[in-house]
Amino acid sequence: MIRDSIGSFRRASLAAILAAALSLRAAAQQPAFQKAGDDEIDRRVAAVMPQVLTWRRDFHEHPELGNREVRTAKIVADYLRSLGLEVREGVATTGVVGVLRGGRPGGVVALRADMDALPVTEQVELPFKSKVRSTFAGQDVGVMHACGHDAHTAMLMGAAAVLAGMKAQLPGTVKFIFQPAEEGPPPGEKGGAEVMIAQGALENPAPSAIFGLHVWPEEPGKLSFKPGASMSMADVLTIVVKGKQTHGAQPWKGVDPVVISAQIITALQTITARQTDITAAPAIVTVATINGGLRFNIIPDSVVMTGTVRTFDKAMRADVQARITRTATLIAQASGATARVDFGSATGGSPVFNDPALLTRMTPTIVRASGGKINSNAVWMPSEDYSMYQEKIPGLFLFLGVNKSGVKVDDAAANHSPLFFVNEDALPVGVKALAGLAFDYLSGGAK
Repeated sequence: MIRDSIGSFRRASLAAILAAALSLRAAAQQPAFQKAGDDEIDRRVAAVMPQVLTWRRDFHEHPELGNREVRTAKIVADYLRSLGLEVREGVATTGVVGVLRGGRPGGVVALRADMDALPVTEQVELPFKSKVRSTFAGQDVGVMHACGHDAHTAMLMGAAAVLAGMKAQLPGTVKFIFQPAEEGPPPGEKGGAEVMIAQGALENPAPSAIFGLHVWPEEPGKLSFKPGASMSMADVLTIVVKGKQTHGAQPWKGVDPVVISAQIITALQTITARQTDITAAPAIVTVATINGGLRFNIIPDSVVMTGTVRTFDKAMRADVQARITRTATLIAQASGATARVDFGSATGGSPVFNDPALLTRMTPTIVRASGGKINSNAVWMPSEDYSMYQEKIPGLFLFLGVNKSGVKVDDAAANHSPLFFVNEDALPVGVKALAGLAFDYLSGGAK
């Protein structure tokens, strides 16, 4: 216990020393032009925050599922136009792209936020609690911003206000990408980053870098990141076990796909627990749904299971998929059934990957925006289709802590929980980070 405490103290001290060193480095190397820009960003962030909170609460109270963000997109587009931006609507169904051309020559950079909510019924008691219901996959569901995309959208609108107010001294162009369906489009539809890119979100003008962030149950105002692969690849797993239907009182006359599915589910857990070298890279296999049968006394003909596979390494991804396929098909075969295994990518063929050179260059900006509260070695098993943008251009993706003050990470409700909560006191850090990353990148500073 004492050793653990000492280790924690040393890690905390090292992080503090690193943050202080980076702050000193940023101050020493910061050009006068960039310093003036950062000071103005601070002033403008403070001025726009009341509006950011109003937007966030409005979006939270009126959430919309993926590819259905009609109201949200209109509010975003109308506001960007009021700032004098060039605006394109209807990208990837409900996406919005705004272009701010600065008053000074320079490059092009992109900032991205997602807008969609989740089929979750909110259990947090707020004055702006969501009471929205909708239909998803044929079911009546509650709708909630259980992953914080309401905050993402509001913060990026705030960053647009900040940078539009600095248009005269902005050295280059900023693209604001408001994306629908990050959580995945409704069944049978296409959407998200893949379609945004296909429909020109990264063209005319073409950015040379992209920045984004995500709220997370962590210390409020802390910005976390990691060079290289920092979020997993996500594959959708579907297993269909085909047996033989029979009376529930005469199982020997059929082949029970329910029992076989249970055996498969149990066996799949040994792939990451006993067959995969997770010291090389993390991996997870999860079966999240199992559906089969209509009546208590009928053994069904088939069972359908769905889940997710998370990996960071492409070779490990292929190996895990092969093991899943072999395990399911052989267990089914041993019992006289068949199993069909399919995989579909939810985030493209790469993990979220923070370009190391870009991260080194922009770390002083991140440190400044967070006031030195950073975690520079964070890994997340969840996935993000932001990785598809990073397959095209270098990018950074940060995590912004939004816990209530004093609430530990393990005690906070996770993203996608009906109890997920965003501490709005942390949102100025996100606005400052987005605006600062764009301005500093274009100004050639933060090196």
